[in-house]
Amino acid sequence: MLARDSLARRWLPVVAALPLLLTACGSSSTATSVRDQSNDVSFTACGGSVACTGSIDGAPYEIVMPSRWNGTLLLYSHGYRNAAPIPPDFAPVDTTAEPAPGWGGGDKQIGQALLDEGYAIAGSAYKSNGWAVSDGVGADEALYGFFKANIATPMRVYAWGDSLGGLITQTLAEEDPAWVNGAAPLCGALAGVVPNMNLALDVEYGIQQLLDPAMTVTGFASYSEAVKTWTTAMQKILAAAPNVAAKGPAKIAFVSALVHGPTQTQTYDGSTVTSKISALVEEVGTALGFGTFGRYDVEQRYGGNISGNETTNYAARISAADRAQIDAIGGAGTTDEFLRLLAAGHKVTADPAAVTKAQADGGDPQGTVQVPTITLHTAADPLVIVQNESWFKTKYQTAVAAGTAASELVQAYTVPPATYPQQPGAPYGAGHCNFTAKSRLAVISLLDNWVRNGVYPGPDAIAAALGPDSGYNALYQPGPWPAGNPT
Repeated sequence: MLARDSLARRWLPVVAALPLLLTACGSSSTATSVRDQSNDVSFTACGGSVACTGSIDGAPYEIVMPSRWNGTLLLYSHGYRNAAPIPPDFAPVDTTAEPAPGWGGGDKQIGQALLDEGYAIAGSAYKSNGWAVSDGVGADEALYGFFKANIATPMRVYAWGDSLGGLITQTLAEEDPAWVNGAAPLCGALAGVVPNMNLALDVEYGIQQLLDPAMTVTGFASYSEAVKTWTTAMQKILAAAPNVAAKGPAKIAFVSALVHGPTQTQTYDGSTVTSKISALVEEVGTALGFGTFGRYDVEQRYGGNISGNETTNYAARISAADRAQIDAIGGAGTTDEFLRLLAAGHKVTADPAAVTKAQADGGDPQGTVQVPTITLHTAADPLVIVQNESWFKTKYQTAVAAGTAASELVQAYTVPPATYPQQPGAPYGAGHCNFTAKSRLAVISLLDNWVRNGVYPGPDAIAAALGPDSGYNALYQPGPWPAGNPT
């Protein structure tokens, strides 16, 4: 199974300690037209003057060619990588090139299967880690240019990527439809940087008002301050989780409800009260990391705080079902008590100049889909909530109505089983980017059939391609983006 995005993955040991829980390159013959079905297209082999590994403008890259090439280049964008070592283990940051999911970490199953199908695979690290959307788009553009100049002119290019790489993929497809022929953003942060950072602020603010009044939520003076803030807040969350008398579980459930977080994660199925609270702790802790040491990188990158909640209507975030659950855990009137605390707290104002820069540089998809595009998202994603797809769909529908997008978008979802063991965890559907390898390969196959043969991937075709053990549910639709957001 492909490892989860590192930003989420490394926090799990902290949550698991909850006291409440008991190249080969070759060559061949002639290139043909875009829709040609040839699987034997000529290219210049790697080696000699053509290096299939190296660095372009500070971004390490890797290209791997099949023995016989079908003329299609798969350009992969990896997910978020920490700008600096993060808790709890503070492992070194990753700067390896990634031509296919898992490849840089040694899991070459997906990449090899694509090579066996005749695809060329390629991908870069970015010249910086963190919320490096513009660096990722630039790395993809430079790698495509290198491939075209030194190996061959692809007949088709499919951009694909995970998480932040999904956002990079969509941004690239909107900016370069002249040569991107198809796109597959997977578990993508498709609402963009500002909406997602606003939700991270909501988690921070909820924790500050309910559990840690001295907590800083924006404007960290240093990376170490951001890490210390996360560590202190996590200690308070972990202490609150089993403290029913102080309404600790209700507070955690309330903070999660503010951002419509899932009640399942890859580790916890939420089928019991203990499992559900554990899942909420994991989800809130994940968002908190993004909102603290992740925020420090964002604020340094864009020159200030890009998040605000001075106009956020938190009462609009709490559904009748949320209210019933929180009041059942904490007692009658608990939800209203917590809402009063949030209303009385000191709100945060974003820096308009930083917001403008972030929207221009940090990924702000407009839904101007011009090429066949397939998205795939887990229903229970604790890091990039599935409602990112709802935000993007709204942008897309607006663009279609305005005539700036073609009807070229298919969105698919995988739903986890109702129950699963904590180890090895959910097989699919819950967790960040937790798809089966077959599902990822199926998305590329469906996209290729759409681009090359004009075969639209309807629900029956998706179900057949992903298979019965993927969690694909044609009837599932995510809820709307959390209401009352200032953007």
